[in-house]
Amino acid sequence: MILGTLGLWALLPAAVQAPPSRRTCVFFEAPGVRGSTQTLGQLLDAGPGPPRAIRCLYSRCCFGIWNLTQDLAQVEMQGCRDSDEPGCESPHCDPSPRAQPSPGSTLFTCSCGTDFCNANYSHLPPLGSPGTPGSQSPLATPGESIWMALVLLGLFLLLLLLGSIILALLQRNVCRVQGVPEPEPEPEPEPDSGRDWSVELPQLPDLCFSQVIREGSHAVVWAGQLQGELVAIKAFPLRAAAQFRAERALYELPGLRHDHIVRFITASRGGPGPLPCGPLLVLELHPKGSLCHYLTQYTSDWGSSLRMALSLAQGLAFLHEERWQDGQYKPGIAHRDLSSQNVLIREDGSCAIGDLGLALVLPGLTQAPTWAPTQPRGPAAIMEAGTQRYMAPELLDKTLDLQNWDSRPPPFQLAYEAELGSTPTTCELWTLAVEERRRPYIPPTWHCFATDPAGLRELLEDCWDADPEARLTAECVQQRLATLAHPQESHSFPEGYSHSCPPLCPEDCLSTPPHYHSPL
Repeated sequence: MILGTLGLWALLPAAVQAPPSRRTCVFFEAPGVRGSTQTLGQLLDAGPGPPRAIRCLYSRCCFGIWNLTQDLAQVEMQGCRDSDEPGCESPHCDPSPRAQPSPGSTLFTCSCGTDFCNANYSHLPPLGSPGTPGSQSPLATPGESIWMALVLLGLFLLLLLLGSIILALLQRNVCRVQGVPEPEPEPEPEPDSGRDWSVELPQLPDLCFSQVIREGSHAVVWAGQLQGELVAIKAFPLRAAAQFRAERALYELPGLRHDHIVRFITASRGGPGPLPCGPLLVLELHPKGSLCHYLTQYTSDWGSSLRMALSLAQGLAFLHEERWQDGQYKPGIAHRDLSSQNVLIREDGSCAIGDLGLALVLPGLTQAPTWAPTQPRGPAAIMEAGTQRYMAPELLDKTLDLQNWDSRPPPFQLAYEAELGSTPTTCELWTLAVEERRRPYIPPTWHCFATDPAGLRELLEDCWDADPEARLTAECVQQRLATLAHPQESHSFPEGYSHSCPPLCPEDCLSTPPHYHSPL
């Protein structure tokens, strides 16, 4: 099985040591700007007033946003990005147009990867120059341009129609002269095959874009509103239409409704401001953000940590489960990219699993309906995706077979960050997890806060066992966590849950575990 439960260790306190070098950027936020990126770095004392310097915590990339209005540029935001995205390798700040919040106003953004590179931009084209939103030819009025375009389009369509008629007549005459039977008309394609995404998706006039939450390799996630409800909008570029169709097919599977899976609302098409119109996924918004960001800002006690871990296990177990319910079939689903960035915090402090862009429908024990999404299967398909630091060792080495505590709580720490730092390479991860068979460090200070530290330690060790067959399923993890959270209660689980989960070892529960430094 896939080591999805390895990400559970990130929910609980851990010791951390900062990487030796950090990117330093200029930090500034104009008054009235919604949201703040201050939590993505550590402000440095560089003077009483703006701008200030900030040392990045999660990336080595700076960004800047400028508002160009009537050839006057004003800085809106400067600071650190939450991750290293494409374009961060540039040593200079080269702005590009991003959005047009109002007529005559254009937002330009840049990303760069050197210290203080976002202090100023290298160039900023004026509003009237080619390539920027809102540029128009000074020799033609809008009305004249529209009429000229309509006339040219009509002439082109007329010529195309005449050419098609002439070609068909010539082909028919040739067939009659040579005695060749006329070609039969091709059958029309089925309704669901090869259909363009723009034909089947409606536009939502009430959908509003507010601000960018996260930028990924295939999509940009925005915060927005739909009919007064706060929503998250995942906007795909035109080149990523295949990724949009795959993720939408998963979200629209019957029965994929769970409290700890991000709720899918609808699919649409559109875009913010003057950006090209593309496919959109409208999802439930969780304002508290991702688990990674939440744990860097707040300290989680033992009860809250178990609540988050249990809810995450419940969502993961639901994804993995194959079930028939009320006449609807839900296949088993492998998330393939379960990490603290893709887990969101709900208002009640529990977790919701999101970002099914790399998820894969698993082969079922029962016959799946014909409408189930078709996706590539086999070891190669599974090993092509995922966050490396949360991968099982058999994925890293490509051998997967499908048959003492101080007064202040330590900051949040990623998997293997204590051993390899914040940016481990694939070779380093392979050496540590596969060759040396080591697992993330469990600090002894957890015993000061955990009511059952031995049970928690054994749960983690059973989750990341080197043998895939010996690893716990998500259902077993859910049962173990429920026992840890409420040891005095008897827990009943829904019908169909496995009752063969290995029990906690009572001998280990009575002994104090040693410091965890040796490989498993």
